[in-house]
Amino acid sequence: MTHPTRRRMVDVTGTEALWLLEGATHGRLLCPRREQPVLRPAVHVLEYGRLIVRAPIQADLVTGRGPLSYEADEIRLPAGTGWSVTVTGPAELVDNPAEAAHYLRTLPGWAYGPHDTLLRITPQTVSGYRLGTGVSA
Repeated sequence: MTHPTRRRMVDVTGTEALWLLEGATHGRLLCPRREQPVLRPAVHVLEYGRLIVRAPIQADLVTGRGPLSYEADEIRLPAGTGWSVTVTGPAELVDNPAEAAHYLRTLPGWAYGPHDTLLRITPQTVSGYRLGTGVSA
């Protein structure tokens, strides 16, 4: 008896999720704005257990408003394989001039000026899953 192949989602550990995130370069920053969620494209690097994010959003929209979420994924179509990771935690501006200059040089941005923000997110919640195919029972 043959069984059809179906797409599946399999949860990964926090450690594996961070490993997947470390191999990616871009994702999406989710933050509140006037009681509505705002989603912005962003680039990131994971260093020393913290996530450095460069996003085209005003700094006052993301600081002092509680935890932020960042999501990155790599999904290969049409096979439907890949992964997705979400990190949530408190965020602070990268305001040290030397550190900010380093990240502005190494993380490409989409907008320059007041809507070009560097954030440091300390992961408190890390979740993720792999997408794949498997044989149904």
